[in-house]
Amino acid sequence: MSIIIKTKEEIEILRKGGRRLAEVLYKVKEKVKPGISTWELDKYAFGLIKEMGDEPAFLNYKPEGADFPYPASICISVNDEVVHGIPDKGKILKEGDIVSLDLGLKHKNLFTDMAVTVGVGKISASSEKLLRVTEQALMAGIEAAQGGYKVGDISHAIEGFVRPYRYGIVDILSGHGVGKYIHEDPYIPNFGKAGTGPKLVPGMVIAIEPMINNGTKNVVLDKDGYTFRTADGKRSAHFEHTILITDGEPEILTRF
Repeated sequence: MSIIIKTKEEIEILRKGGRRLAEVLYKVKEKVKPGISTWELDKYAFGLIKEMGDEPAFLNYKPEGADFPYPASICISVNDEVVHGIPDKGKILKEGDIVSLDLGLKHKNLFTDMAVTVGVGKISASSEKLLRVTEQALMAGIEAAQGGYKVGDISHAIEGFVRPYRYGIVDILSGHGVGKYIHEDPYIPNFGKAGTGPKLVPGMVIAIEPMINNGTKNVVLDKDGYTFRTADGKRSAHFEHTILITDGEPEILTRF
């Protein structure tokens, strides 16, 4: 698949979809508390999206290599789960957990993607730092997403920000293009060399999403076929925005 440049009309739809997605994710985030199940959060997200007249992008989506379609509206990953955790009635959040909420929205047949990681009640200083650094790494990547730059500039900015903290940067999962499809070109790693990769052209819409581990960069795929976990059992954080490449500063489409 080649890189898809969005039209002015498509960009306007993506702006509206991005705002709707951010609103839903903010409301789901506010529901996170000890004692709630990830299944309840999923049903809440589904209801909010349907009320708007939109569709959850991930529900019944079958990515390449998967044995079956994803069975929920939102990916909810807890503690050592990096991404793509499947909501479950038996998975109850408890005080001190950290939880990644990763949600995609289909608005007028165009897709936006966003993720945040939040603490459940009071969390440890170590977890707070992991969340803070990962979110700041996302913003560093976004700042490097200037029209005329290269994809490698985004990757290098994220890696350069994270490396001093000695965290593991997940290298087999990455950001991506988004818009007409949930996953499009280009592939956007969270590490790399500045000045390399495809050129960032106005009209490109991409999802930048650092996944940072409080330990090894290595991950393993759970037996459920979707959930990636840290190989050493330590915690992971994940933040993501959908952004528009412009002639100047990038525009965050999933800003609430």
